[in-house]
Amino acid sequence: MNNKFDALKDDDSGDHDQNEENSTQKDGEKEKTERDKNQGSSKRKAVVPGPAEHPLQYNYTFWYSRRTPGRPTSSQSYEQNIKQIGTFASVEQFWRFYSHMVRPGDLTGHSDFHLFKEGIKPMWEDDANKNGGKWIIRLRKGLASRCWENLILAMLGEQFMVGEEICGAVVSVRFQEDIISIWNKTASDQATTARIRDTLRRVLNLPPNTIMEYKTHTDSIKMPGRLGPQRLLFQNLWKPRLNVP
Repeated sequence: MNNKFDALKDDDSGDHDQNEENSTQKDGEKEKTERDKNQGSSKRKAVVPGPAEHPLQYNYTFWYSRRTPGRPTSSQSYEQNIKQIGTFASVEQFWRFYSHMVRPGDLTGHSDFHLFKEGIKPMWEDDANKNGGKWIIRLRKGLASRCWENLILAMLGEQFMVGEEICGAVVSVRFQEDIISIWNKTASDQATTARIRDTLRRVLNLPPNTIMEYKTHTDSIKMPGRLGPQRLLFQNLWKPRLNVP
């Protein structure tokens, strides 16, 4: 897929790690550092594009989660199981994270990658998500890595053209199939959800007969298990999975 990010994929210039503190730091500076830590570790330095980098319209955060299949979890335990990988604000920062991450097709077990706008947790109950929903596509094994990359590049590149409606995207690796989904804020906005659906078909180059299911988060919360809706969605109804050559 031609994308403005492709030319920057191998760009590893710059160092996103903070420099270590000088061992000869003055006592006053040490005291200030300790005082800042004590005032609250929740205060983190804002992530901003570096010099000469290409800024994204929004900051985004990568998350990872893994759980034992068939074991329903509460929202509290689910939140504790989600691990934050990192936040980025530019094209170059994105590629620094992404180039070192395992591709979804190489994950094992019951694993998920989440990519959400900074400040939005990949949870149904988050304020930005609770009135929204998600488009779901079930994939045969072997397609997750390519579809995931095309999806997140389209999302970061603002190809969906729905303002601030997009919250994030998820790829869920399962034993017999994989699932990708894109989340939006307002499930009741049919025009927006339709535009997201049509753009998703285009950026993933989906065959015309591909089944796409929209699920509101309100309905998902009512069903058993945190990830139950994705697993139970088609359990009583045969539908063809995406089969792209």
